[in-house]
Amino acid sequence: MSFTSRWGDVYVAAGARAVSACGDFLAATSLALAFQQSGAGGTAVSALLLAASVPLVVLAPVAGRIADRVDSRTVLVVAGVAQAAVCLGLAFATHPAAIVALVAVLASGLAVTQPTLLALLPEMVRPQDMARASGINQTAGLIGMLAAPALAGVLVGQFGVRVPLLLDAASYLTLVAAGLLIRTRRAGGGTPAVRAAARGWRLRGDRLVLTMVAAVAAVVAGVSAINVIEVFFIRETLGASTTMFGLVSASWAGGMLIGAVVFGRLGHRIAGAARLVRAILLLLAGACAPITLGAAASDALLLVPLWLIGGACNGGLNVFTAVVIAERVPAAARGRAFAALSSAVQGAGMAGLVLGGPLVDAFEPRLLVAAAGGAGLLAVALCVPPVLRAVRREQRPVPLPAGESSDGASVAA
Repeated sequence: MSFTSRWGDVYVAAGARAVSACGDFLAATSLALAFQQSGAGGTAVSALLLAASVPLVVLAPVAGRIADRVDSRTVLVVAGVAQAAVCLGLAFATHPAAIVALVAVLASGLAVTQPTLLALLPEMVRPQDMARASGINQTAGLIGMLAAPALAGVLVGQFGVRVPLLLDAASYLTLVAAGLLIRTRRAGGGTPAVRAAARGWRLRGDRLVLTMVAAVAAVVAGVSAINVIEVFFIRETLGASTTMFGLVSASWAGGMLIGAVVFGRLGHRIAGAARLVRAILLLLAGACAPITLGAAASDALLLVPLWLIGGACNGGLNVFTAVVIAERVPAAARGRAFAALSSAVQGAGMAGLVLGGPLVDAFEPRLLVAAAGGAGLLAVALCVPPVLRAVRREQRPVPLPAGESSDGASVAA
């Protein structure tokens, strides 16, 4: 890798992520609105959401290998063109089953392009610039996510669902352009030595990264039901308007945006993966605590600062996990590592979504909000011992061969 960070490549990749993230969420929101307006039931909407998530989990092992073994430019160009074509088909599909199937195909492309772009980032910059580059990348994606729901509401209301989907198809062409414009490339795993190191890497063989991924997934599983619960808590328990619900929901994403910027600039000050993993545990707790406190709120407006704090910790968490993987995982295996992290988080999130619906029908929303935050904090507490063991193992001095001193000189018997 060059000793000079290629910031032009970072900004091109960030721009592509912003546009494609906006397109993805624009399509998802538009289709959900279209399903609701057409009278489709909750089962159809759930099938739509699952179709957008399941491929990211199921295809992670294959997607990670593609990201590591196939030229990154080829992956981005071919996948971008294919996704644009699928989205074009979505714009003219009418049957719910066909729409769900096409959404699953679209998500399959995302399962490949996501780890490809993430694995490219450490190749673009020096290690000390990785936190800043990751913050820029996260910020761009969040801006796209924040813009999408409002844009979808306006476009669906004015033009129906077809125009947003055509715009989403066009957004995938920015991915093609990025693939052609980005000078940094990953092709075939690099030198024989690099490929050998990558073949020897396994997630279960790196205790520090494994415990980090497990901790993040455990907390997401515990707390993700809040995505289903909060609409009932805010609208029914707190009696808030739809506008206030939108403000509270946007607060978390706004906090993530703040966290990505702040921790992207400060991350280089935390030296070493072991310290970063400990910081990730603190950020996980910081994301769950505001949810627990939010259960005591008497007015929805009180949730806004709490959600901003939780979102900021969430944004910092995303930055730090990317830095740890960039530091710990061999360059030619980073696609697999990022795919494994994405798979674990998406799978844990789906578990929470599946549980959220039945729980809302059986329990009072305020109790469930407290339980979701508490489950996340409990998961953090349970992850502390294995994380600390992994950190101590990392910090343990490597034993020297018999007869050799610390400076490499022979020691007399």
